[in-house]
Amino acid sequence: MKALTGNMLQDGEAVFWSHGRWVARFRDAELFDDAGKAEAAEGAAKSQQTVVVDPYLIDVIESEGLWAPLSFRERVRCLGPTNHPQHGKQADGGDDIDALRHAIGAARSTGRVNLIKRK
Repeated sequence: MKALTGNMLQDGEAVFWSHGRWVARFRDAELFDDAGKAEAAEGAAKSQQTVVVDPYLIDVIESEGLWAPLSFRERVRCLGPTNHPQHGKQADGGDDIDALRHAIGAARSTGRVNLIKRK
């Protein structure tokens, strides 16, 4: 499974693709189990370069019955600033935030590795 992420150009906030628009919470992200659909969404998102910076696909895994990014870096982005639990998206709490906190996985997702290789 994959999800599409990027950063808002205006404020740098991590956002996620959901059916043609960007959403703030990972729980609202559209998940792709088909590589062709994922790449098509990435192409559509990249056409909105004035909205987000450098959108890319990330790997996701199941965690506590919900979904979470495979890589630690992407889980941190989903939670917002990690300097204090009362800041960022993690301050909202909920089952999705708990799933993100308890997920385990790799250091990097394949999408991020491919992005690094292209530069």
